[in-house]
Amino acid sequence: MRKVLVFSFLSYCMTMSAQDYKPLLDNFNEWHVTSCYFGCLTDVYYTDGDTTVNGKVYKVLDGSHYISRTFLLHEEVSTKKVSLTLVDGAMNEEYLLYDFSLTIGDSIPMLNPISPFPEEAGYYRLDSIINRPLADGNEYRHFYLSPTATNPISATNATWIEGVGSLSLINAPSGDPDINGAGHLSCFFKNGELFYSNLDSIGGCEPVILSNSLNHSTLDALTVVNTGQDNHCQLLNTTSVRLLDIYNLSGQRLQSISNGGEHSLLLDFSGYGSGVYLLVAYDLLFKQRTFKVLIN
Repeated sequence: MRKVLVFSFLSYCMTMSAQDYKPLLDNFNEWHVTSCYFGCLTDVYYTDGDTTVNGKVYKVLDGSHYISRTFLLHEEVSTKKVSLTLVDGAMNEEYLLYDFSLTIGDSIPMLNPISPFPEEAGYYRLDSIINRPLADGNEYRHFYLSPTATNPISATNATWIEGVGSLSLINAPSGDPDINGAGHLSCFFKNGELFYSNLDSIGGCEPVILSNSLNHSTLDALTVVNTGQDNHCQLLNTTSVRLLDIYNLSGQRLQSISNGGEHSLLLDFSGYGSGVYLLVAYDLLFKQRTFKVLIN
């Protein structure tokens, strides 16, 4: 069965200075990446709940290209390292994305798992670290990296920002932030508060996921109805539903349905036979509601 993912919002009361390490995954995070490759489009990615795998706590990456919810981010604050684990059945493959403990002159093998960039992008050298102010007025370290002289794979530089990640996709630390390619980071929010912005290609930054989710009227309006068709039923008032899972009574997930804002979902059980099934609907914050349906 799917684990229940629970948000853990942490409150920090401290004064930031340029020397303090700012964790990347300390709050609810929301990245907006803008691309103008086929007309300008801004995709939204976000961390959506916590889960534990082999004793380590991860944040689940969700949104646009990550709706499979198999992208798990983990941060070791003590070592200033951020990794990504891909969950594929019984296998968990881990990649080191960021190491904010690097000092000038250090090198790191760049990994860009499941992205438009080379998965193994070769070695990069940290050329400089510069403190620059972000949206909250505090200064944060910007890491400027370039391919080493012996790197035969990559030719573009990379920029990391402490507390933010790459200026490209979060899972592409060496990604080239090209507005006409895979896109560049235009907005980044921590717990709904603007932390970073680049308004070269957009008019402004507004949080989408957290603010919309907090304003949702929960899942109370959901209704399951009989359509009159054999082996079919319909789920109504599904605007706030992001995902619907169908299980049998043995706990086996038979189908997972993503919803892009549709008002109703037609469910077809013709391939499963008669019996009792469980429908588990999830909203944007992964709160859930469960229904039982009987298929004759």
